Amino acid sequence: MSQEILIAGGGIGGLVAALSLKAAGFAPRVFEQVREPRPLGVGINLLPHAVRELTELGLAEMLAGNAVATRELLYVSAHGQVIWREDRGLAAGYRWPQYSIHRGVLQMKLLEAARARGIPVETGRRVAGFAQDAEGVTARFEQGGEARGAALIGADGIHSRIRAHFAPGEGPPCWNGAILWRATTVAAPYLTGASMVQAGHHDQKFVCYPIRHLPDGRVLTNWIAEMKVDPAQGFAREDWNREVDRARFLSHYEGWNWGWLDVPGLIRGAEQVFEYPMVDRDPLPRWTDGRVTLLGDAAHPMYPIGSNGASQAILDARQLALQLARAKGDVPAGLAAYEAERRPPTAKLTLANRALGPDVILEEVHRRAPHGFTDLYAVISREELETTAAEYKRLAGFDPALLNARESWSVGA
Repeated sequence: MSQEILIAGGGIGGLVAALSLKAAGFAPRVFEQVREPRPLGVGINLLPHAVRELTELGLAEMLAGNAVATRELLYVSAHGQVIWREDRGLAAGYRWPQYSIHRGVLQMKLLEAARARGIPVETGRRVAGFAQDAEGVTARFEQGGEARGAALIGADGIHSRIRAHFAPGEGPPCWNGAILWRATTVAAPYLTGASMVQAGHHDQKFVCYPIRHLPDGRVLTNWIAEMKVDPAQGFAREDWNREVDRARFLSHYEGWNWGWLDVPGLIRGAEQVFEYPMVDRDPLPRWTDGRVTLLGDAAHPMYPIGSNGASQAILDARQLALQLARAKGDVPAGLAAYEAERRPPTAKLTLANRALGPDVILEEVHRRAPHGFTDLYAVISREELETTAAEYKRLAGFDPALLNARESWSVGA
């Protein structure tokens, strides 16, 4: 009989874990606190290492039909001057594309795939605590009742109840004073029609990329405006994902129309704008206790720099299934091996993102040439730009040569 694995959280990481465990011969059960899952959120990026894993789960056609294959990435100064441009996905030599997709659409498609493959997904059930013994683990629900399985996976996000077991008294997430305003806007395509742009500097940034091509030739463009404010003002939990008036920040971007990209036009064109504090948490010294472990934002919430949050949760999910399968029934050993594979690199990535990750080149150019430049390479060398980009790819696990060559993480049932 298949070992039953309990998963707290029906987000992207939890659902990919369920699909991976099912493929590896386990019997996953997903418990999602939301009673009626809906396609919420805005855009996210799936880097080639994550797309590889979803492809090996049989989801390539779903991705291609619901996402935009990213063609290039540009880093641009606050004056609209291109600092760095690189190909992405297939154009960069990867065997798998890079995709930009609506987070809610991806989650709903993963939920649909899980149910189609016979995975129970129980909604309106939030795991509040657990107890374990030598034979298994019992999850207790906030709404009452229990469930028993061979393991419990905490994929319940940045406010994870299960993480609290590993970090009692941790308190709220760490906030550095940056506020994110996120939205989508239907607009004309820019550049290649599949270009991702990171513009500005540490104190004021703008990120945008298309997430859907529309029949009339326009694109649904996801954008994020980011600004630093005084951290002393603090933020409250209710500030998460709340709709705000764009007048709060639009004036700071009025001059950011560079012909090829109209930033204030994108901001004005959005139907709704949502505000988030930019937060993370300190890396934990451990994720695993016997038959219980963490995954995704519950394990390693990180700043949305380098387009890595969802991708890292997908990598977690795939390694979890692989290591549990290799453990051949020894669940604690499998979870310990999973943590050994995933905790060190995600801890490094969390700290690298705090240090601006690949976005450090925006800050360096702004620091050295705050009023713009006439000769980029007099400000920053091509070698420095290339090294920054390459080192982040290696750190985050999507160096093209290494990714193309590494063995599959798929496990047959």
